[in-house]
Amino acid sequence: MSQKSRPVADQLVQGGRPAHIDGRHVNLPIELGSTIVFDTLAAFEAARDARYEPGTMYYGRYGNEAVFQLEGMLADLEGAHGITMTSSGVAAITLALMTFARPGSHLLVADHVYGNTRIFCVNFLRRMNVEVEYYDPMIGADVDALIRDTTCAIMFEAPGSGTFEVPDILAITGVARARGLPTIFDNTWATPLFCRPLDLGVDISVASGSKYLSGHSDCMLGTIATTEEHFAAVRETVMAVGDKTGGQEVFLMLRGLRTLKLRMASANAAGREMAAWFAKQPQTKRVLHPAFESCPGHEFWKRDFSGASGLFGVAFHPCHDDQIRAFVDALHHFGIGVSWGGFESLVLPVKPVRSAGTWDEEGQLVRFNIGLEDTQSLKDDLAAALPLLNA
Repeated sequence: MSQKSRPVADQLVQGGRPAHIDGRHVNLPIELGSTIVFDTLAAFEAARDARYEPGTMYYGRYGNEAVFQLEGMLADLEGAHGITMTSSGVAAITLALMTFARPGSHLLVADHVYGNTRIFCVNFLRRMNVEVEYYDPMIGADVDALIRDTTCAIMFEAPGSGTFEVPDILAITGVARARGLPTIFDNTWATPLFCRPLDLGVDISVASGSKYLSGHSDCMLGTIATTEEHFAAVRETVMAVGDKTGGQEVFLMLRGLRTLKLRMASANAAGREMAAWFAKQPQTKRVLHPAFESCPGHEFWKRDFSGASGLFGVAFHPCHDDQIRAFVDALHHFGIGVSWGGFESLVLPVKPVRSAGTWDEEGQLVRFNIGLEDTQSLKDDLAAALPLLNA
């Protein structure tokens, strides 16, 4: 049976470790090391020449057995030619962009991208004389009108960070393929269990392994999944910069992936349940959850995704900032933090930044990550705090 035809549950349990493990631990040990030695100069030279290829032991920065096992497991899940690991999700985004951006080039970036993607474009790429143009994420095939002779790539994500719009992935990738442009897509929200971007025409899919993939809020790691056409270029950029995934993070990621299917099923069910509960509350103006018709791009989510994670937004009716602060501070089961995708529930007020347009939603936007707690406990906690938003 081929890797791609194996059930996902089997891939998650059986992948990322040697097939024959007689007399060995179930989990690979934490593997640490920098220098790798060879018996002959010819063997060293062969490894040096093949150092960008997965599975080649050359120097610690290029990978070891545990890294190669993890990369192979993720490549199977993503349907990718190969995976390159990075030290964080932000590193995955920035190194993918650096692979294609050149001085004098033009980069198209969706206006709803993750805040640190925007920071990198402003603080680094523009300093490199890369012109960054933000576009309406819901523009679809009309992105074609923005492409120039100097355009180097198109960057987008689904759903949008904080605002949860779902763009027409097929329309954007169709234009990009016709124009010979690579697309870079942030798939952290859905994971490859609920969306496989490369199957939708995306060239490079990046993700923060610190979120659902590892799942326990204790691991800093990023992934870049690529087609064969772009694999070597991306991998060489990562290696040239010297970015490196730590041995403990690789161990934690391999461990966390074993339960990904169960955790994502829980996130899907609990997230929908809590979003539906919010929709019935008088303080709620609109729920921004891709599985609900109230969310822009819901029809694209239905077409391209097989499930939803537990991260979504709620637009509350207009109120004062101090009321939002009081509401957030009154919650006991929701931590206040910038991450998500772990086992714990989180809350964070969001103020969307826009360059190509404006965020026109009236009211206060708050992002919720639904963890593994009892949903009735979460509802009781929220119900006690929501009256603080009443005018």
